[in-house]
Amino acid sequence: MPRRITHIDLDAFYCAVEEQNDPSLRGKPFAVGGHPNRRGVISSCSYIARSYGIRSAMPTARAVQLCSELIILPGRRKEYSIKSRKVMNILRSYTPNIEQISIDEAFLDISELNKNDLALAQELQMEILQTTGLPCSIGIASNKLVAKIATDIGKSAIKTTTYPNAIQIVPPGEETSFLALLPTEILWGIGPKTASQLGKLGIHTIGNLATWPQEDLIKRFGQVGYELSRRAKGIDNREVVSQRITKSISQEITFSENVSDERILRNQILKQSNNISKTMEKSNLLGYVVKIKLRWPDFTTITRQTTLPHPTEKGDAIYKAALSLLLDNWKPGLPVRLLGVGVSGLNPPSRQLSLWDTMDYKKLAQLEAAIYEVKQRFGDASIQQGLPKNSIIQK
Repeated sequence: MPRRITHIDLDAFYCAVEEQNDPSLRGKPFAVGGHPNRRGVISSCSYIARSYGIRSAMPTARAVQLCSELIILPGRRKEYSIKSRKVMNILRSYTPNIEQISIDEAFLDISELNKNDLALAQELQMEILQTTGLPCSIGIASNKLVAKIATDIGKSAIKTTTYPNAIQIVPPGEETSFLALLPTEILWGIGPKTASQLGKLGIHTIGNLATWPQEDLIKRFGQVGYELSRRAKGIDNREVVSQRITKSISQEITFSENVSDERILRNQILKQSNNISKTMEKSNLLGYVVKIKLRWPDFTTITRQTTLPHPTEKGDAIYKAALSLLLDNWKPGLPVRLLGVGVSGLNPPSRQLSLWDTMDYKKLAQLEAAIYEVKQRFGDASIQQGLPKNSIIQK
């Protein structure tokens, strides 16, 4: 039996929640996002607002230019999280094989469910709508790649100023034909630069890419070429992962006005470092790579990182590393548009490290150095594991 993967995407999620809170918003152009005079961006917009050309990630100031009647709401993250959890709990009632990929998206492996695909999709839509009041669109295919694209294509095919509530099913064996006429940009891993390079070769559709010699793609793009060739054929063997490992934790801020005051930048890094530290402590994670992100007024953006000698979750250690990166890459008086701090290389503390939780890393490093020196001088056998107290030695 082939795998059956479902992708679920809550339609204009933030806006749908806001309409529940204020039904008078229905039928009006509105968006959830930042203030237009403070370099805000659109997080989500109603389908009527989209008819004006407004899109997510668009600067709010630009959105207001496109639609002077646009209503801007600041958003309520706590309420969105509560609604999201309710939806995910519904999905888990169907199968434990669920991978949540964002606050409003998830994959389900429904291979073992003895239900017709269309009937299951309609049932899921109805239960989510009746229980939470939220509309959603669904794609079903043999793998995650095609299921996600199916959802996107299903939604774009329905021209509406309300929620699409789309269902798109790709039967097993029809992945290649489903993808063939779609533009290459819709594939994961193909951005504007790669699409331009493919276009110069005459590759404009996924079908063109699927029939192009794989050896030539590998020659031109390396490992990426191999992956693109497989994806173009609708091949994706990734499993639905029920528990996702956090790879990084970060915070960033776009200043309402460019900042060139070092004191303000230092305070912002301190605040972000402490917030990241609190999140790491709650998640029981240590990290050893600290990063900063800087964006100048002309939108030039740089990221820099440094590796710590030992993993940590301490705010002061993160702050010192981030501040050092800032001072190495920022000239006094230079205006900053955006500033961000992040920590990656995250893992739970090992059992061995927990034995030393009362010792700081500097002392631990000194101890390890002393042990190494003793072994170098007197041999590996000079230091061995001690016997527990009151152990009996058998002779």
